[in-house]
Amino acid sequence: MTVDKPELTCATLIYRNFADYQNRFLHISRRAAKRFMGREWTKLQADNTERLHLYTTAVDQTVDEIRNLLKNDTTDMTVWTAVKKAFAVIIDTTKDRAIAETFFNSTTRRIFGTIGVNPRIEFIHEEHPSVLSQPSGSIYKSHAVPENPESVIRQILMDGEEIQLSTDAGEKALPRIVSRISAHLKAMGDDNRTVRIDMIRPTFYRGQGAYRIGRIVAGDRITPLAVALLHPVHGVAVDALLMDSDAVSILFSYTRSAFHVDTKDPCELVAFLQSIIPGKPQAEIYSSIGYFKHGKTILYRDLCRRTAECTDERFRISPGKKGMVMVVFDMAGYEMVVKLIRDRFENPKKVTRTKVMQQYDFVFHHYRVGRLIEANGFERLTFERCWFSEDLIQLLSTEAKETVRVEKDRVVLEHAYLERKVRPLDIYLEEESPENMDDAVVDFGNAIKDLAYANIFPGDMLLKNFGVTRHGRVVFYDYDEIVPLTACRFRKIPQPRSFMEEMADEPWYTIGENDVFPEQFSRFLGLSPRHKDLFLRRHADLLQPEFWIDIQKQIRAGHIRHVRPYRSRYRLDRPSP
Repeated sequence: MTVDKPELTCATLIYRNFADYQNRFLHISRRAAKRFMGREWTKLQADNTERLHLYTTAVDQTVDEIRNLLKNDTTDMTVWTAVKKAFAVIIDTTKDRAIAETFFNSTTRRIFGTIGVNPRIEFIHEEHPSVLSQPSGSIYKSHAVPENPESVIRQILMDGEEIQLSTDAGEKALPRIVSRISAHLKAMGDDNRTVRIDMIRPTFYRGQGAYRIGRIVAGDRITPLAVALLHPVHGVAVDALLMDSDAVSILFSYTRSAFHVDTKDPCELVAFLQSIIPGKPQAEIYSSIGYFKHGKTILYRDLCRRTAECTDERFRISPGKKGMVMVVFDMAGYEMVVKLIRDRFENPKKVTRTKVMQQYDFVFHHYRVGRLIEANGFERLTFERCWFSEDLIQLLSTEAKETVRVEKDRVVLEHAYLERKVRPLDIYLEEESPENMDDAVVDFGNAIKDLAYANIFPGDMLLKNFGVTRHGRVVFYDYDEIVPLTACRFRKIPQPRSFMEEMADEPWYTIGENDVFPEQFSRFLGLSPRHKDLFLRRHADLLQPEFWIDIQKQIRAGHIRHVRPYRSRYRLDRPSP
């Protein structure tokens, strides 16, 4: 090596590339306000895709430059131990220290192909907490709320730092918002308390929506506050007001694409968000603002912490019907499942391992409209063997040998996906109350339609491939047969030309690779007669090729439909039932 003080040079190189990544990330995020005001929805989607590729590109470049710099010493552990120390000094006072540590880890893992975690060359936890118990005022602005909150609500609506409501739109929404907030404060019994509203300074953008996020603070009680804005052709308008944790949690769901928000202090932002949605895992909040890699880091640390605790729980085969493509296991008290690609796929599956991985990557980069579960891909995970039940070890040893290495006291997963646990829809429709089951059947159809609007055709629409979240929303998680809706050819089944054709075991008509016959859907959904009748009453259009062909025409024409991430009851102008 010819470089003087190689550890400092290398650490500086990594930080310079990280800082460049952050600048590019924020540059794209800042464009969202312009896209929203200009109703440039296609460009906003393109920005989302561009931002998703930034991290991998930055790490690739960093690894190439380090190999060129260190040459034969690229994998010298002594050198990297010193590099880590030098990097820690560089980032010691930076606001995005936690994100920088994850970037450093991504670099070393790529160079060394690390199995598990190597604390000599990786940051295994932040020396400074990544989320503070009390976010500072730099991320939000406080408004004291007088007895009549109209003046402060008007100020919040009309004084946006990035977008401006028209005066007419603000005045139209003002009475409804004031009424709802006043009713909420009265219900809380806060007449004798000091009340304030804290609003996060930057606006959140996703799809065709913009969101001002804040909280109502009354004594020691905190209520989330989210104002949803849309920009139809006649100007920016307030569409909805959300004031409960469940609704705001759904807004930041693991089934949705990330927000674009202009902040140089993501840790402070996450701290604020955790104060209003405390049940939301920190990993999901980071992912919801675009820091997927750091979200994965926290997720893995949580899983390691879970397995380090002394409990009687073990990884087990997940309940439900066996998947033909994936082996799925979980831990009873843990809200995640682990998915591994099987060595061989049962008929009629014709996909390959490479194709399955491409499908998951496709979903990661696609606009997810609240119906596709975020799948966190990991490589070279390692756990103590004692955390696996014996029947699970047997299953992994026989059906996932290309992915799993079972050693004497360790289990190494070469490639795995971690997803939030949901109840399979087929099980849900056997165990829940009739009312909840009916709601799920209706939302099953809504989920299929929302996916279609996002140019997604799920392929296999069996109940077992859908799940129900804790909020009762139906989501999709079987990605091996997903295709763009525009790649499908929706057809009516031709009339048979004779009695012999009608009675034949095989179809009397030709079927192309991407041909879809919607009228057959009801035969394969697996619904009970009562639920099938309910489904058809609400979603009979799904069985008509015209429904799908019309959506295809809209997509090809550049029309992007906005799928609201909240229920109609939160809208200021509620549509008729």
